[in-house]
Amino acid sequence: MAHGIPSQGKVTVTVDEYSSNPTQAFTHYNINQSRFQPPHVHMVDPIPYDTPKPAGHTRFVCVSDTHSRTDGIQMPYGDILLHTGDFTELGLPSEVKKFNDWLGSLPYEYKIVIAGNHELTFDKEFMADLVKQDYYRFPSVSKLKPEDFDNVQSLLTNSIYLQDSEITVKGFRIYGAPWTPWFNGWGFNLPRGQSLLDKWNLIPEGIDILMTHGPPLGFRDWVPKELQRVGCVELLNTVQRRVRPKLHVFGGIHEGNQQRFHTSQETTS
Repeated sequence: MAHGIPSQGKVTVTVDEYSSNPTQAFTHYNINQSRFQPPHVHMVDPIPYDTPKPAGHTRFVCVSDTHSRTDGIQMPYGDILLHTGDFTELGLPSEVKKFNDWLGSLPYEYKIVIAGNHELTFDKEFMADLVKQDYYRFPSVSKLKPEDFDNVQSLLTNSIYLQDSEITVKGFRIYGAPWTPWFNGWGFNLPRGQSLLDKWNLIPEGIDILMTHGPPLGFRDWVPKELQRVGCVELLNTVQRRVRPKLHVFGGIHEGNQQRFHTSQETTS
C-alpha cells in the first residue's frame, strides 16, 4: 500500500470515534470519505518474480506469516527481504533457529524482520503473564525457562530485527512494529484505541517504508466467517494522515491475504 500526497503541516492523530467497531468505521469512511481508493491510497501491484530489474532500482521482496513452513519455497530475486511477522508458530527458540537458518540460505543483501502475534517469546510482558497463570494455554512455551527466551531476538543473526525501531538501508528509512488489536490473547496484542495509538505515535515522520504485522482498516482485513473488518482504525489514520510512507507492508489476517504468499516491489533510491 503506497501513498503519494504529502502531509500538510504537523498532524496529531487522536483515538477515532469508531475505534472499537472497525466494520462500522469502514462503512462510514468508505461512503463519506472514499478513504480506501485513490488518491488516498494506491495498492502496489506485485511484479512477476522473473521481471528484469532496471538500473538504479532497489527490489523489495515482501513476505509474511510463514509459520515455520519455509521448506521448499522458491523465493523471487530481489535486493531486500521484508518479513512482517509470524515466522514461527509459537516463538519457540528451535523455531527461531530454523527460521534464521532459512534466512541464511537466502541471497538478499538485507533481510529485515519484525515479530507477529505468534512470536510469543518476543513479547516480554506476555511471557511474564504466562508464567503466572495457574493453567497453561501454551504448554510448550510455558515449559521454557526465562534464560531460554530472555534474548531470543539474538538468535536472528541473519537478519535485522525491528521492534518499534527503524533502520536506514540503501537510502530507505524502514520502521517496524509488531502490534495488533487484541485477538484471543496472543502476543503483541493490545486493546483498540489509545493503547495501540500510543505505539503508532512512536513511528517518526519521514519514514519511507512501514512494516507492521497487522493491517490498517480496510485493507485485506475482511474475515468472511465473521462478516467483520478487523484492521486497526488508528493505524489507518496514522498511515494516511501523519506518517504517509512510500510503502506500507503488512500481513497478519490470513483470510484477507490468500491471494499471494510473497510479492516483489521495486523503487528507485
